[in-house]
Amino acid sequence: MKGLIYKELAVFFKSIDRRTLAVACGFTVLIMFSGGAYAGMLATVMFAMSVAIQNVLSFEADEKAGWEKYQRAMPVSAASAVAGKYISVVCTLALCLAGSVLFNLISSVLCRSFDAMVWGASLIIAVLLPLLWTGLSLPLTYWFGFRAAQTMGILAVFPVFYFVKYFEDGDGLSAMTRSIFACTAAAGAAAAALFLLSMLVSVAGYRYRRRR
Repeated sequence: MKGLIYKELAVFFKSIDRRTLAVACGFTVLIMFSGGAYAGMLATVMFAMSVAIQNVLSFEADEKAGWEKYQRAMPVSAASAVAGKYISVVCTLALCLAGSVLFNLISSVLCRSFDAMVWGASLIIAVLLPLLWTGLSLPLTYWFGFRAAQTMGILAVFPVFYFVKYFEDGDGLSAMTRSIFACTAAAGAAAAALFLLSMLVSVAGYRYRRRR
């Protein structure tokens, strides 16, 4: 199991596309200088999405290397093979949290202010967004292949974008922050339940594709 987790994390970092990273960094810098007191939280949303998407994109590297055929020949159960990927996703949450702290620290320095509510909301986003994203995308990958999950990921970007824009242009980002705190317990429980259910569905998909 430890070897599978290490492999997933190694592929996660090695498969990061430099051009995509450069674009993400460019947008992050723009957000940091235009987002005001909420720059750290907005940057966290983008960073958490990027980490979640990268967890799915790492399957492309596996596909190119023919890892799936090799993994199916390994003496490991379907549950262990899939659990290794899901545990690696949980491990990348540490990266999301570190990024959130860094972005909010920079934002606080630039704005010369400290808002504990914004920091808290950012940390919540850094955990929940990747869990929800991968919880929806990974079963598609294990059942229908990487391309299906990639398409779903592209489509899922738009609801997240318009959700942020709604609060930014409508009720305000302060309302978004309050809303996040108001539903933290429910959202956390839903994300955890979805993640566990997602793993069970992925195990079933892995077994199905293994028998084909």
